[in-house]
Amino acid sequence: MTAPIELSHWINGERRDAGGGQVESLNPSDTREVVALAPSGGAAEVDEAVAAASAAFDGWANASPEVRSDVLDRAGTLLMERREVVGRLLSREEGKTLVEGVGETARAARILKYFAGEALRLHGQNLASTRPGVEVQTYRQPVGVYGLITPWNFPIAIPAWKAAPALAFGNTVVMKPASYTPATAEALVAILHEAGLPKGVLNLVIGGGRVGQAIVDHKDVAGVSFTGSQGVGAGVAAGAVARQARVQLEMGGKNPLIVLDDADLERAVAIALDGSFFATGQRCTASSRLIVQEGIHDRLVAALAEKVKALRVGHALDPQTQVGPAVSEDQRETSYRYMELAAFEGGQLVAGGERLTRDTPGWYVQPTLIADTDPAMRINTEEVFGPVASTIRVKDYEAALEVANGGEFGLSAGIVTQSLKHARDFQRRAKAGMTMVNLATAGVDYHVPFGGTKKSSYGAREQGFAAADFFTQTKTSYSAS
Repeated sequence: MTAPIELSHWINGERRDAGGGQVESLNPSDTREVVALAPSGGAAEVDEAVAAASAAFDGWANASPEVRSDVLDRAGTLLMERREVVGRLLSREEGKTLVEGVGETARAARILKYFAGEALRLHGQNLASTRPGVEVQTYRQPVGVYGLITPWNFPIAIPAWKAAPALAFGNTVVMKPASYTPATAEALVAILHEAGLPKGVLNLVIGGGRVGQAIVDHKDVAGVSFTGSQGVGAGVAAGAVARQARVQLEMGGKNPLIVLDDADLERAVAIALDGSFFATGQRCTASSRLIVQEGIHDRLVAALAEKVKALRVGHALDPQTQVGPAVSEDQRETSYRYMELAAFEGGQLVAGGERLTRDTPGWYVQPTLIADTDPAMRINTEEVFGPVASTIRVKDYEAALEVANGGEFGLSAGIVTQSLKHARDFQRRAKAGMTMVNLATAGVDYHVPFGGTKKSSYGAREQGFAAADFFTQTKTSYSAS
């Protein structure tokens, strides 16, 4: 086994020794292995990081956008060159298969390069005033220090898609990575500094909930971007709004995939399998509710069940593995708890549901399909965040849409159909921030807006050109000739 990585905070451009106790980051595929030893920061480290970010703000905000662009571009190049190494670290720490880990790392590199370009494309407007001889211009300007609280399920892509626009547009950052995946986040921060990021512009404070709370409550943090659960997100919003800081929340989904009778069965099965089970179901855009018209329901369940049973679950670094372990024991147990609850409430376990053992001790979850559930069951109203999907039998398209639009979440929604009429209607009427036609609900591009409706999201959209809305403020300037 590889020796644990000794992690540090990054404050004012320097690694800060952990001091005090350290927290073990375990390998979900083999819990005997300690991937990293992480410091446990608190309010004192956050205070230092915010002070460093505040001191660095004027210099970074007033630098040429080309300076910011060059740093992000170099960081993207370095990360792409090291994607195999960093991706392997990600897979060891989070549990994604090696293919998924390397792929996510490459995505993060592309995000950095995309926002390197956006740093040069930030624009305003020139408008004629209603008054003769007066001109009006609008500018986008950086806001200040941003606190970024990032999750474990995309431990390098999400830190990249939050940090890159913040930095590209001239803001400074204090980041708190997820406790399960600190080594992956630190690898990203180290590469950004290697690429030439000035001291204090990007700071990393590793630790638990008290670090996040200190960021949310800090008077000098101008905005907070958070990805995580609804419960924690509500607290983040309340704390930020109480002191009039900007806030952006992404809080998961219970995403529906409608399959109509006219769907190509083989294609529908492939789409459901991809969206529901890969990445161990630990995607906020995963297809957890399969809403299937009655004419195709039984055939879809039978075909999908065979595919689910054949999925190879194992060590993330094994090239034969298709589904890696859950990130933690808690996540594993949550999946099995919901399986048991669904069966108790009347759902039919048609694939999976059994405990798994492998050659190495890990948090393995058997991919599970539960058929003939009711929309009101907890398996269909609460986010499981594991490789578990349920089917709901419906009479027709209108019934399917009604079920799909139910509940508190509204992140991503999909439909599989050959009907242009139903596809177009679904795009208009689905209560979700993103819709997918003949595609899995999971799988989005980095250059377009990301976000949901209802309790899935709050505040401005993330990613792509929409990121400027959260990470800049508009100034309107009048001048007379």
